[in-house]
This record gives sequence, structure tokens and C-alpha cells, in this order.
Amino acid sequence: MPGSTTTSAATVSLTLGDALRIVTEALVAVGYTADEAAIIADHLMDCELRGLSYAGLARAVSIIERIRATAPPQPIRVERETPVSAALDGGDQVGYLVAVRAMELGLEKARAQGMAVVSARQTWYTGMFSYYLERVIDAGFVGMIAGSGPALVAPYGGTESRFSTNPIAFGFPTAGGPLIWDIGTSSITHAEVTLAARLGEPLPEGRAYDPEGRPTTDAAAALQGAFTVWGGHKGSGLALVVHLLGMLSGASATPVGASDCGFLAVIVDPSTLGDAADFRARAADFAQSVRATRPVEGGGAVRVPFDRSAALREETLRRGTIEVTAPVVEILRQITLGK
Repeated sequence: MPGSTTTSAATVSLTLGDALRIVTEALVAVGYTADEAAIIADHLMDCELRGLSYAGLARAVSIIERIRATAPPQPIRVERETPVSAALDGGDQVGYLVAVRAMELGLEKARAQGMAVVSARQTWYTGMFSYYLERVIDAGFVGMIAGSGPALVAPYGGTESRFSTNPIAFGFPTAGGPLIWDIGTSSITHAEVTLAARLGEPLPEGRAYDPEGRPTTDAAAALQGAFTVWGGHKGSGLALVVHLLGMLSGASATPVGASDCGFLAVIVDPSTLGDAADFRARAADFAQSVRATRPVEGGGAVRVPFDRSAALREETLRRGTIEVTAPVVEILRQITLGK
């Protein structure tokens, strides 16, 4: 993922069971039902399994802070619907819940019609799009997800925020396993900057501007200023397009704070266009040809998207433990105790 960072804060080793219990209990303590907490915790734990700790238990702290600071959310509802589409109003519910509902509708429609497009607005913190695309691929389908949100990122050549971190992801079923490309169009994720600010740790050089437009490594200043865009002018163009795709949901171009993020997903059954098994076989062969590319001198083997995530998850599951930032664990435990 672009801009990934590491933290130097003290960590504690938790079994996967203990980590799941800690985050689930904290979510229930602030009002989530057991079923809702299980959905959110499953997503956060998948982040931890894949080495994205800033998007795991640390994200639960941000979710809880947001819940405590705002009015209670409303039920998720379908605003518009056709046989191949659905548009949801998330009711200001956290995106982990809204996106799961949207994808359930999308998969149901794609099974019946061969394709579907679903969207959601009035939501926030949707997490890893690859998490949802694995479910799409498990159904044998191809998927694309794009999202918009509050202004956090400066366009190329600028120092003021205009784009959100605007993630986009594509997923393909292959005979050799999932192939998923999932990126943010900013040089660093919001979750990384938030965790760095919480711990008082610096950001890498070149990732942010302060409110006056000066380059900064101060995470708190970056949250008030702007992150840099990923990929120069090409990444900036992609960020603009992804923002507009998210806005197809009806979401605002410039929502205030963590609110009204846009979510757009397209799901396609390969069998509507040809032989699905043949596509999966050819896709696997092509992916393998990419892996077999001669590497640069001194470099390792070439990978395709999702290879690293899948390997890290398998390794973590075998190990049975994760390292979690100690202050994050303590905050979650205090929340469970009602503090």
C-alpha cells in the first residue's frame, strides 16, 4: 500500500483470540450489538493478519472516538433500487457495516442478473476494499470498488487539500487464487497519520504539508494541512477520477470531517461475457507469467498484487499472535471498563 509506515512505540504480543476479544468487547461497550461488533472486528483483525496494524485495532479507537463525539446513527436504508443496482443511505453508520450490506445486495443482484452496481453515501471509515473484493471473488465474480471522502490530499503541484485518500481496488478470480489490486491515491493513509499523531511519532519526509503549505513530518499538522498525492501528476489524475466515482453515490464532494464518504462497487459475472472457467485459467496463466518475469539485478522475485497480503496472512495465522501498539491495547481495555 502506498506510504506504509512503521511505528517505534512499544508493542504487546496478543494471541489472535485475545486480540479479537479485546476489540469486540470495546465495540460492544460503546453500543454496537454483538453482531455489528463481530462484523467490524472481523475486518479489523484481517488488517492485523495482513500486517496493516494502523488499520487494525488502532482503527477501533478512532471508530469509538467518532461514535462518542456524534449523534447516534440511523438505520441503513435503500434509497433507489433496480434489478441491477442499489443506492444506500448509510445513516451515518460506520462503513464496515454499510459496505457489507451494499456488497450483499450487489452479490445477490449479480447472481441473478450477471452484473450489478451498488453505492452508499452518508458513511465513514470503510476500511480495506480488498476485504470486500475477496467475497466477490469467492462468488466467482470480478469487482471494482472506488471511494471518496473529506478533503485530506493536495492535488499534484498544490499544497491545499482537495481530494480524499480516494482508494480504488480491482479484484479478479483466477485458477491460482485471488488477484486484487487495492491502493489509496494518497502517499500515506489517513489511518497511518492518525496513529502517528496519537503516538506523537513523525511521518516520513515528503508525505504532508502543514496548514501553511510547508512540508512537514508532524502528523498533527498534516491532519490540519494536506497529505501529498501518490504517483505525481498521474496519481493526481487518478485521485480526481476516483473522487468523482465516489460522488456518483450522492456523497458530497467536500464532506466535513469523517462523514459522508462515497462508496461505489461494480460486480461482473465473467460468464455473462464468456466462459468463466476459461477466464480463470487464462488469468492464472497470465499472473504466473508476470511472476516469472526476470527480476532486476539484485532484486527478489516479481510479485502480483495480493501475493504479499496472502502470504503475510498465512504466516500470521500459523504464528497465532500479533504485535499491537501498547497504548492502543490500553485504550481499548479502558473503554471496555467504561472509562
